Amino acid sequence: MTASAFANVSVWSYGLAVAAYAMFSIRVSVGSRRSQRARMLLVALAATTLWAALSIPLAVEPTIGTALLASGSEALRYAAWLVFLSYLLIPSGTRVSTFNRTTRSAFLLVGAILLASVLVGEGFTAAGAAGLGGLRGGYFLRLGIAVIALILLEQVIRRVEPQMRWSIKPLVVGLGGVFCLDLYLYADAVLFGQLNADLWASRGFANVIAIPFLAIATARNTGWTVDLHLSRRVVFHSSALLVSGAFLLLVAGAGYFVRYFGGAWGRAFQIELLFTAALAVVLVGSSGRFRANLKVFISKHFFSYRYDYREEWLRFTRTLSMERHAQHIQERTIMALANLVESPGGILWLKEEARGHVAAARWNCAAIDACERSDGALASFLERTGWVLNIPELRTEPGRYGDLALPEWIAELPSAWLIVPLVTGQDLVGFVLLTASRAVIDVDWEVRDLLKTASRQAASYLGHVKTSEALLEARKFDAFNRMSAFVVHDLKNLVSQLSLMLKNAQRHRDNPEFQSDMLLTVQHVVERMNALMLQLRTGADPVENARLVDLGAVVRRACAAKSGQPVPIVLESTAQAAAFGHEQRLEHVMGHLVQNALDASTPGQSVRVSVETAGQFVSVTVADDGAGMTTEFVRDRLFKPFQTTKPSGMGIGVYESAQYVNALGGEIRVDSSPGAGTRVRVLLPAAQATPGPAVLDEHVA
Repeated sequence: MTASAFANVSVWSYGLAVAAYAMFSIRVSVGSRRSQRARMLLVALAATTLWAALSIPLAVEPTIGTALLASGSEALRYAAWLVFLSYLLIPSGTRVSTFNRTTRSAFLLVGAILLASVLVGEGFTAAGAAGLGGLRGGYFLRLGIAVIALILLEQVIRRVEPQMRWSIKPLVVGLGGVFCLDLYLYADAVLFGQLNADLWASRGFANVIAIPFLAIATARNTGWTVDLHLSRRVVFHSSALLVSGAFLLLVAGAGYFVRYFGGAWGRAFQIELLFTAALAVVLVGSSGRFRANLKVFISKHFFSYRYDYREEWLRFTRTLSMERHAQHIQERTIMALANLVESPGGILWLKEEARGHVAAARWNCAAIDACERSDGALASFLERTGWVLNIPELRTEPGRYGDLALPEWIAELPSAWLIVPLVTGQDLVGFVLLTASRAVIDVDWEVRDLLKTASRQAASYLGHVKTSEALLEARKFDAFNRMSAFVVHDLKNLVSQLSLMLKNAQRHRDNPEFQSDMLLTVQHVVERMNALMLQLRTGADPVENARLVDLGAVVRRACAAKSGQPVPIVLESTAQAAAFGHEQRLEHVMGHLVQNALDASTPGQSVRVSVETAGQFVSVTVADDGAGMTTEFVRDRLFKPFQTTKPSGMGIGVYESAQYVNALGGEIRVDSSPGAGTRVRVLLPAAQATPGPAVLDEHVA
């Protein structure tokens, strides 16, 4: 970029920043409440306006004077924003105590050090200013201040209460972008010995882009009364960010010396150093052992208790409830307990009635084929005491655990560390073996109490899942048993048909018509039995495959199948009527009702069947003059399973028929009285169709 182009872009960039921040400062001063946070925000906006204004002369005519003014205003800008962020870290409603004044003074001192470094000799020379050059010490210090600003932003967003996070997030995003650009600008300057002209010129535009974010945050929280709390997660992430920042500063300094003293190979060595540092950051940042050691260090040196129980319990519950599949839940149980002590893996043993405790699941561990007897030494000890067993401690100090001897299979796991019992009530449902932790953890009373409490919760969860699976299995068996009862009932009817056919075969074996009818009956029985076996095997529900059915034809076939008995069947009418259903199942329902009527009748009586259309329903009526039933039996027992008035009946047919008809949206109505016969009426929703012709007063022989 030429000098004139650089000056033109810089003037527009910083000039726009001056106008934008000046107007925004006026708006904040007029509309905000008179709180300390609001006043410090106004000071930070005014300092940014001054910095942008004093950067314009440096871009137009770079001299020592303009360089000093620009650097001094930048130091003031940093100090103002740092003090404002420090105020956000003070809980709302707290007065400006000695602690708060100390915090403010500390950040003002940081700004003063930066300003002093510029004035004393770290600043621009007249020649260097033209090229945006300067001493690396000043750039290095500014880089550190940018890192501190980012750390403060990270503290603010992590320490704010979740319900208030929405109000502070735009501020963090806007200032985070500004400080990240500064970090990149000065890191580049430390490495190459001068500021990047394009980056420096674009800082004004970048600060302008941040104003909408600041405006949104200000509109959401006019007085900046942000509720804050401190948690282990905040300290952990802040410490990790601080370590990362220190490492980057160290790499930047090392890169400078490598390039300065490396001669012709200096630049190549510098690139290799940066590449190696980037890989190191990724490796360390993704290392579970590093995170575990950092957590343990923070818990030991910054907090009275090792755990943030709220966070640990929420994480434990989330881990357990992530999966619903039984095998996944078992693995999640291991993972949830292992995360409490930074263990990288484990194996779960669950109790089985026949084999004792068997390895049911594993996480990041090799498979092991080992069973522990329910009455064995280990299981008995865990069930009796409920202790968390520390295997290394047991090996070095066996007296603490009485005469307990470790099972032989533990020797196959050299990394075995803790055995956590899973107890519900007084019963040991299993135990979890955890492998050695990534960090050195002292298994004290706090660790043991947390593991014992969490293990009881996990055991309860596993028991609940096991009970749910047993209930589901019982329901499946119940459904299968109900279906089996229906199938057995149908088989009984088919056996009755075959028995009747064999009884008549003695008299009509030479009758060609009887032989033909016998073959048709056998064919029908075989088809029906195959359908029953298919239904029993697959659990197919005919209701799901309902289609348009000619009820007249269905009734005629059902009556024909029941012919040849001493009591005649009279088809009084089969009007044109159609309904949706399963043809074979409807035929079975009609055949069952006809058979019941035949069983209740005596020779000399008849069974009358009719099909009619009744409004939006199709009605099939089966009437007889037989023994009949009491009103109480019809009301209380007829439609319940295993209730019957026939000596050889099972009490399934009417119940099954009613269930199916109700599933189709229909109804079965019964009118009966002792000695006066029974009239059963089946109502099914009518469907538009063109069934076969009507048959009137047809007698089925």
